[in-house]
Amino acid sequence: MDGSNRLSADDARLLELESAAIAGHTLKMVMLEPGDTPLDIDRLRESVDARLEAGSRGRARVAFPGLHWVTDDAFDVAAHVRRCDGTAGIDERGAWAAAGELMSERLDHGRPLWAFDLVGPLADGREAVVGRIHHAMADGISCLRFLDEVLWEPSGHAPPPLRGAAVPAAAGSRGHELRRLPATLLRELGHRTRDSVLDRRIGAARELAFTTAQLAELKAIGTSRPSRATVNDVLLASISGGLRAWLAAAGERAGRLRAQVPVSLHHRDEDPTELGNRDSFLNVELPLAEPDPLARLDRISGETAACKTAGDAQELYDLFHALARCPPLERAVERIAAGPHEFSLAISNVPGPHTALAVIGRPIERLYSVAEPAQRHALRVSAISYAGAVGVGLCTDPEALPGVAELADAISGSIAELRRAARG
Repeated sequence: MDGSNRLSADDARLLELESAAIAGHTLKMVMLEPGDTPLDIDRLRESVDARLEAGSRGRARVAFPGLHWVTDDAFDVAAHVRRCDGTAGIDERGAWAAAGELMSERLDHGRPLWAFDLVGPLADGREAVVGRIHHAMADGISCLRFLDEVLWEPSGHAPPPLRGAAVPAAAGSRGHELRRLPATLLRELGHRTRDSVLDRRIGAARELAFTTAQLAELKAIGTSRPSRATVNDVLLASISGGLRAWLAAAGERAGRLRAQVPVSLHHRDEDPTELGNRDSFLNVELPLAEPDPLARLDRISGETAACKTAGDAQELYDLFHALARCPPLERAVERIAAGPHEFSLAISNVPGPHTALAVIGRPIERLYSVAEPAQRHALRVSAISYAGAVGVGLCTDPEALPGVAELADAISGSIAELRRAARG
């Protein structure tokens, strides 16, 4: 990267969101199959360093003031690829705890904004590469492009096309889109809700939990419905059922929660090596009070289909970029959109690699993704597909919202409930 390159408005905004409680990065947990010997950290460093091409965002740091990407002339791969001390012999939940501690640590702003920490070997011989990448550097889709560039093999393997991840704008003239905008705002930002159990202040501590579902199973549940629900609809319904059971066990009223679902607007024909952010969102009601799992699924499926048909995600993206020309109005609308009365939790789903991969020869068993919660949104749910499975990651501040491992178990139970109901 020659000279400097100013951060985009999206990337700069994400960097500026950091606070005492918000570190600003996403986490990918790459679970490796057992090996005869521990993964060689020096070999991993050599592999990553060799694959980081000149000009890669992975070799650039943010220059302050001015928010420019500049080449880090003092780049040291050993500062970014490390072994996590004290994790040999732990079990899987111990690995979750280690990843939670890493999630709470901040990336060094004086270096490129990423790190890989090797956890284990676990008692069963598996190891985990815990990768952290700042949101200012890459969003969900482009994080995978970076991991494909430097971490897993075969080299050059790219995530599959963004089936279901990208939502195109509805057809029509610009004037027609502007006329539709009030209806879009009403659908997405016009549903003030009551306080929810997830409306809590958070600190810097992080606790993670994970569960896994088979992609074919989620597809089968979706295709069993008259309106053919998408995999993402089934995932949202599974999380709804898990939240319903988890809150009931805690003595909380189920009611309803509104989820904000990030939507990638990366284009299929854009440069596959391009990092950066191009995200919008949809808000979806989670009908937790509905006891019938298939009825929950059908309601969610109907709502998401209507939002996609109307092109809401693209319109909201265009709106917020237009508002950037008027900062006071932009800040006011963003405060409304991000408030706990507009949505209770964020749930993302990113399509990952569809074939089995490895890290310097060690096969990857599972892949998980984690994103941070936010103030007054104490739970964050992230899903990612990999080689026929979908990993679901949960992230909370345990001091604000304890018991996230029990929620992971409840989501697994909700998937089983949907499977049984779909089979009749």
